[in-house]
Amino acid sequence: MHALFRRLAIGSALPAIMMASPALAQSAGFNVPAQDVASAVRLFARQAKVQIMVSGHVAQGRHTQAIAGAMTVDQALERMLAKTGLAARMTGAGAYVIVADPDAAAAPTPVASAEAEPEAAPSEIVVLGTGQARSVSTLRPANLDVLLPGTSVQKSLNFLPGVMAQSVDALGLNEQSMTLQVRGFATTHLGYTLDGMPLGDGSYNNYNGLSISRALISDNLGSADLATGIAGLGIASTSNLGGAVTYMSSDPHKHMGLVVSQTGGSGDALRSFGRFDTGEHGGFSAYVSGDYTQQDLFVHQPAWNKSTEKQFNGKAKYVFDGGTITAFGDVSRTNQADDPYLSKDMLSRLGWDWGGYAPNWQSYLGVAACSVSGTPVKCAAAPAPQKNADVTFTNGQILRNDNLFYVAGDYDLTSKLHGHLQVYHHTDKGDGNNWIAGLSNQGTATTTDDVPVQIRDTRYSINRTGVLGHLDWDVGFNHLEAGFWNEENTSSAARYIWTNVNGPFNLGQFLSGTPAQAQWVQQTKWKTWQFYAQDTMSLFEDAVNLNFGFKSSYSRSAAQAEPGIAATPPPASTQFATGTLVAKDNFLPQAGINWKIAPGHELYASYSNEIAMYQGGFKLGPQSVTQSVWNAQGSTLTPEKSKNVEGGYRYVSGPLQVSLAGYWVKFDNRLLQYNPCPTNLQQNPGCGNSFHNAGSVTSRGAELGVLWRPLRWLNWYNSVSLNKTTYGQDLNFCTTTCILYDTKGKQQVDAPKTMLSSVLTVKQGGFSASLQGKYTGRRYYTYTNDQSFGGYTTFDLGLGYDFGAVGMVKQLKLALNVTNLTDKRYVANFDNSVFAPTDPTGALLVAHSSAPRQFFGTVSAGF
Repeated sequence: MHALFRRLAIGSALPAIMMASPALAQSAGFNVPAQDVASAVRLFARQAKVQIMVSGHVAQGRHTQAIAGAMTVDQALERMLAKTGLAARMTGAGAYVIVADPDAAAAPTPVASAEAEPEAAPSEIVVLGTGQARSVSTLRPANLDVLLPGTSVQKSLNFLPGVMAQSVDALGLNEQSMTLQVRGFATTHLGYTLDGMPLGDGSYNNYNGLSISRALISDNLGSADLATGIAGLGIASTSNLGGAVTYMSSDPHKHMGLVVSQTGGSGDALRSFGRFDTGEHGGFSAYVSGDYTQQDLFVHQPAWNKSTEKQFNGKAKYVFDGGTITAFGDVSRTNQADDPYLSKDMLSRLGWDWGGYAPNWQSYLGVAACSVSGTPVKCAAAPAPQKNADVTFTNGQILRNDNLFYVAGDYDLTSKLHGHLQVYHHTDKGDGNNWIAGLSNQGTATTTDDVPVQIRDTRYSINRTGVLGHLDWDVGFNHLEAGFWNEENTSSAARYIWTNVNGPFNLGQFLSGTPAQAQWVQQTKWKTWQFYAQDTMSLFEDAVNLNFGFKSSYSRSAAQAEPGIAATPPPASTQFATGTLVAKDNFLPQAGINWKIAPGHELYASYSNEIAMYQGGFKLGPQSVTQSVWNAQGSTLTPEKSKNVEGGYRYVSGPLQVSLAGYWVKFDNRLLQYNPCPTNLQQNPGCGNSFHNAGSVTSRGAELGVLWRPLRWLNWYNSVSLNKTTYGQDLNFCTTTCILYDTKGKQQVDAPKTMLSSVLTVKQGGFSASLQGKYTGRRYYTYTNDQSFGGYTTFDLGLGYDFGAVGMVKQLKLALNVTNLTDKRYVANFDNSVFAPTDPTGALLVAHSSAPRQFFGTVSAGF
């Protein structure tokens, strides 16, 4: 596999060597007079046949340089925007966004009215997808400035319309609790890419990718495009039944520089970050960066409660006359202590901060002995209001080691034909270790050293290599695009039981040796092929844009039961199945229209069909069942599909941006997973997954986003989201017997009907402040809606001061962040692997509690 990656990488870079010759380089002709930025960008986009987004506030008062002659698009943009304090950032194939240039030594003074304030304006946190036929918002790095440094880019999406991003920790990095909900579609039904490279389906027990926080240090974000309803045809994803998030890493800076920052705060939090840029030399530029993050759990567990993350990002770019070669690398080492999942009953008895017994080993042994016989340890029941089933020593440790690389080439084959080729490789080694009740006999005949505790060891691996590419061709008023994606992936999941426990130790390590027992061991080989073609027609001087095309998708997963490495292989009663699934559709159409009805006003509408690959992983994948269940269910499974219709209105002019969207989605063959046991007991007899076709789910809703800048130093963004996502049929739930549950018309689990958000940002001189608020409505966690958790409102506060140049330091900044400002306690994310038809006693271990109010301070310096 590594040899294949090397060959593909060389193949991607080889055209650059050939095209670097001036005889073969092709350029386009430009003639754009000096004028205001907004007008220049519109004229440039028509001449270059590309899409360019620029907000009115960024463009206001700035004038471009005149350009004329033959040059590449990137060269032309750079020359046109010279001395404006602005720069163009590529957000996708043939798509750019105009942003404030972080490398500008000093932004020029805009031509402003007499009423304009002299202070610099705050950077806008979001840009509407002007010109697009879909609902798209582009998140700017400025949004991360109002959040705690190091905050996950996924969590920063939380204030956008239709979005619910959850995590138990302030930074949004905890792997088990990271969830994303968009228009009723859960994390695993959305698509994710970084610089075009697929990140998988976002699931915790991932089998085909990794989270954005493990792929990209948040300080290196260039932009994030959120398509809330319909993803583009070219996205490399097999899970985007709903929308998609396409992340772009920042490019190397044009000037040499070093940036360092240090954060400290609540829960013994510590974060160190550094980035060095080489600057541009003969078309070559690069950066290397790294961070270290640590924080203790906020729950009541004094020992073995620390989470750490070490990460490296590097990026290199070579620009030549006729193309660009880009290489990116990510190395991530994650070691996280976990929080407990709580039931409604536990919350009422034990409160929000219930944790493990650590370091009190003897008390934990006493409680564990109440459910394990044959040890010298005497049962000592948990004191009221605790119950024995509530008690853990710790709630486990998560380990993820990721290595991710890509090489990409962008080539101007002719003045009107452009190509992109990219290869990537990703490996992951993961583990989840937990203390559980069970007999450890040390492998000896004597019982004097026996203890009622075992270790549950769940292992994961990913080894995937892929290649993707596309061609763009401008013919008259048509912009034609065709592309492909191919990936081969080998993933594995295994669960082992260790019975040699004789005392407590740190579970944050990969255990070596031979486990006593295996519960299940499975390896899956995945093959994915996608092809797409589309045409975008620009009519009536770009007033009307029509696009239509299709995608062909093929995904195959071949699962194989394996014996594993334990002394005792998996028994048939728990071993996962051997079997193959295929999800394919050769014609998935997509069409859209954008109509600029007047300056600043536009209407859009779009339609798409989507299909999802069957999920993998040991919790949510339909192959993670016993052979007997597979033999009964496997042949009846049908791939999940969706039909999406959306339309809307945008207004962008001066101090105001408005986006209004409405949508209708039909989600067919919805697969529901069920396990009768909670996560911490799923190794016990009688536990196991089964899957049930819930029929169709229909989602309807409306979203409003408004960005208003009443004063030069003030931004105020607000959004409202209304959603009704309901099951289309009653659920015929068959386990040992069949029960028909009344689910028709009930709201889908973990899908709030109402969400409101508001972000107020102030920048006056060197001072900056932000207040971000979010209301999230009631969420159900049972299919019959008999149990739920109520709505809640949270606020986050950020304060900062930029001292500018101080001595040797080019830029010195201080920041204070307060998360959960009002100390509101609420349920954060749900465990989507334990949703059930009903929960009459509130006993389902489904919820993570939120973090309390926490304080953080940061100092950063640029050199």
